[in-house]
Amino acid sequence: MLSLQEVSDRLEIQDLMVRYSHAVDTRQWDLLDEVFTPDAVIDYTAMGGPRGGLAETKVFLAAAMGGIPAFQHLIANSALTVDGDTATGRTMCHNPLVLPGADGTAGGGVLFCGLWYLDRFVRVDGAWRIRERVEEKSYMYSAPAPASGSS
Repeated sequence: MLSLQEVSDRLEIQDLMVRYSHAVDTRQWDLLDEVFTPDAVIDYTAMGGPRGGLAETKVFLAAAMGGIPAFQHLIANSALTVDGDTATGRTMCHNPLVLPGADGTAGGGVLFCGLWYLDRFVRVDGAWRIRERVEEKSYMYSAPAPASGSS
């Protein structure tokens, strides 16, 4: 049976991962300062992005997501292991991205990305933060835009 502390830790870590998704999906890059440790290592190479620190990651996300009209991160199926003030996790992410059409607005199809977040967490001043995030690719599928005149 989980102790109240273990239940609290798990819920706080899950909330942390939701805050990551909301920060990215609302393009509020500075909110990531409340998600990651200042010395975090973030590795997006499996899905075509860079590996780097928090500052570089925020710059990358702003540039890479700037031309994407809409996207969402759905996270689920977290397997968490908590050990005192550290924890590890493997969490599924489904991330559809609406691609820009010729005019730059939505209409260029949808890129479906399936991946796993492999995370190392640490409790800092009583709050959980991500110290390391590595993406593990599951799939990418590009669905074309519907043909003109289609409903």
